[in-house]
Amino acid sequence: MIIRRTLLAGLAALSLLPAVGLAAELPDLKGRKVVVVTENAYPPLQFVDPKSGQAIGWEYDAINEIAKRLNFKVEYQNTSWDAMIQAVSDGQYDIGMTGITIKDDRKEKVDFSDPYMRSEQFMLVRGDEKRFSDAKSFAAVKDALVGAQPGTTPFYTAAYEVLDGNEQNPRIKLFETFGATVQALKTGDVDTVLTDGTAGKGYVDSSNGGLKLVGGPLGTEDFGFIFKKGSDLVAPVNAAIAALKADGTLDALTKKWFADYKMGQ
Repeated sequence: MIIRRTLLAGLAALSLLPAVGLAAELPDLKGRKVVVVTENAYPPLQFVDPKSGQAIGWEYDAINEIAKRLNFKVEYQNTSWDAMIQAVSDGQYDIGMTGITIKDDRKEKVDFSDPYMRSEQFMLVRGDEKRFSDAKSFAAVKDALVGAQPGTTPFYTAAYEVLDGNEQNPRIKLFETFGATVQALKTGDVDTVLTDGTAGKGYVDSSNGGLKLVGGPLGTEDFGFIFKKGSDLVAPVNAAIAALKADGTLDALTKKWFADYKMGQ
């Protein structure tokens, strides 16, 4: 669950450790293979470029740089969000990435890296929406629907922060991917989707007035990579995350993928 899936008005990579001497201290994993799994369904963190067919995004760039600095070879695999946490817990993959929110209940199944990103959720709506302007007024419109992926942070925020705390509330319409929720919003099948502010701004900027963000932030979350419990990769990856933050690499990736990127869906 991702985030899962939600993310940030002032999206910023977190400050993790001091800079001095980190590069020299990074472990050498001696070219070992590390299998990284993702969903490729949450732009701009990870997605398939419709023009090139290549899987790209913030997390791909980050993992590729971590692999370079730690000297390991990455093999990327793809799976659904629903299967990811259990598959990593079972050791089918070494690392999972897909904007996964660090939560205590998930820590019972997997280990998390240190946070690499912080995000806030906002309500994305159609540009001509006038019935509501925030979570409270949305809840008062009894036939208004919210689209979400089951088990994700936006799903739980919709249930507990926007609606009445009932996860079975029929006003939450479920979809398999985040992109499908946005498409349903555009076609009028749902009336709002929760997303991070920066990614949401990308959708708004590319919509020619068809979409807008309303209301204030509905919650803050930290994202981390996931590993099988007890994985020997956690400490090296944490050291690399700290180094990438310290030398400005994470900030540069955020600018590349969030500040400069315009969502195309």
